[in-house]
Amino acid sequence: MELKIFRDTLPQAGADCTVKAELPLETEILISDYLPPVFKLVKCFAKPVVLQKQLQPGRLTLEGYLRCTVFYQGEDGAGLCQTEQKLPFTKQLEVPELPAASWTALVEGQTEYLNCRAVNPHRIEVRGAFGLIVTLRTQSPAEVITALADGGIEQRLQTLTGVRSAAVLEKLVTVEGELVFAKRPAAILDITGTASVREIKLLSGKAVVKGEIRALCAWRAEGETALQSQAAALPFNQVVDLDGVTEDCRCLCVLEPVGFTLAEGEQDAASQLTVNVMMHLHAWRPFQLQTVADAFSTQFETAITPQELAVEQLACTLNETAAATASGPLPDAGAQLRACFVSYGPAQASMTAEGAVLTARAVATAFAENSLGELESYEKTMELRFPLAAECPPGAQLSAECWLSTENVQCSCAGGTLEVTVTARAEGAILCRTVQQGIGSIELGDELTPPDPEIALRIYYAQAGEELFAIARRFHVSPAQMRAANGLDADMQTLPQAQHFLVPGV
Repeated sequence: MELKIFRDTLPQAGADCTVKAELPLETEILISDYLPPVFKLVKCFAKPVVLQKQLQPGRLTLEGYLRCTVFYQGEDGAGLCQTEQKLPFTKQLEVPELPAASWTALVEGQTEYLNCRAVNPHRIEVRGAFGLIVTLRTQSPAEVITALADGGIEQRLQTLTGVRSAAVLEKLVTVEGELVFAKRPAAILDITGTASVREIKLLSGKAVVKGEIRALCAWRAEGETALQSQAAALPFNQVVDLDGVTEDCRCLCVLEPVGFTLAEGEQDAASQLTVNVMMHLHAWRPFQLQTVADAFSTQFETAITPQELAVEQLACTLNETAAATASGPLPDAGAQLRACFVSYGPAQASMTAEGAVLTARAVATAFAENSLGELESYEKTMELRFPLAAECPPGAQLSAECWLSTENVQCSCAGGTLEVTVTARAEGAILCRTVQQGIGSIELGDELTPPDPEIALRIYYAQAGEELFAIARRFHVSPAQMRAANGLDADMQTLPQAQHFLVPGV
């Protein structure tokens, strides 16, 4: 007798792949004529900005630039100064050849080492390396068995619930606005900022994103050593094409400012601020699919090939803040604080005894002027913990698709002690991956030996927790007949307690 097999396609989560690589940094930075000459180097930072990602069989290609920023103390009482350079790179990473209908690549990392020296007051030499950590996640279609019929087949069904990746977009957007200073600045030390999304509206094949960019400029007035701050808010409005997206999709959008440019206006005119924003957008479509978890025949021997089914769920979206504090003694008790910057290490989601949590390392770098009038840098490392509103079954694997930004930094030097409190915001999504068992193929073999007609019932000593379907498969009896013989409810799947169990003979 021929067995009828019905199939469908499951958007299966592929295996995560994490690769590490090194971006070498070797450059010379010339100090522009409008900047003070170098008296002393204070600190050097490096940060990659990835503009393009391309996945090919066995290879992931990243294109972007490495932003190298040097803070130094200028000559003749110029105070803290800054210069930077953008170093383009193209990096090819070897990855497993994973079948992928959709994919995402999250790029993180941290500085491995940086050596910076002043060749002369107008030239700085930088040597170092930045360690990239790239997490590649894929989804690919997998054929699954959804139903069986004929041949005396009995089947146990399960419903898989998850999300299908509908669209992934990373787009660099330029936003322009004005920055108004109380008086003309003598030097711009640094411009940073955060961004927030107020509204995401999905249409058929399009997304409308509205939000705000908040820029914060650290600057110094003529003849002053203390830094001042000036803020500006720029509206963000963008319409993007997203093939395959519909209004019922769940969507995540994070705006990440990656670069600021300031053009000073003439006389009392406002300065023109240009912000480059990387828009990270990911849309998922929920799905439910019924598949056959197990099967056997009451008439024929059966040969089954098991199949692992990996399903990805959107455990929760994330837009939360967390704070951490670190403190320690300073070599110079009379040091005076001048500035403080924060950088972040890779973020990781995990399950703990208290529940799901996202952890990340934050490094605060404080600049202080010692009693001799020289600037020094001091680092404090702390751990940020973001509790997650995610409920996942035991054994589930969590993965984070998120970005960190600084909401607030409180830094003080008092009594020879440096204390830093960092408040950071984590935005993104937490995905939960579970693996369930199904059957990849099934074949009918020889006909079973007919049961002895004189045996109407058998007694089986069942243990608590045994599955009714497994007992039925052992004796080649329909689960429905077993429930009827033992007076069990039609939806009974597992025996709650040990008992004498009646097994029908025919």
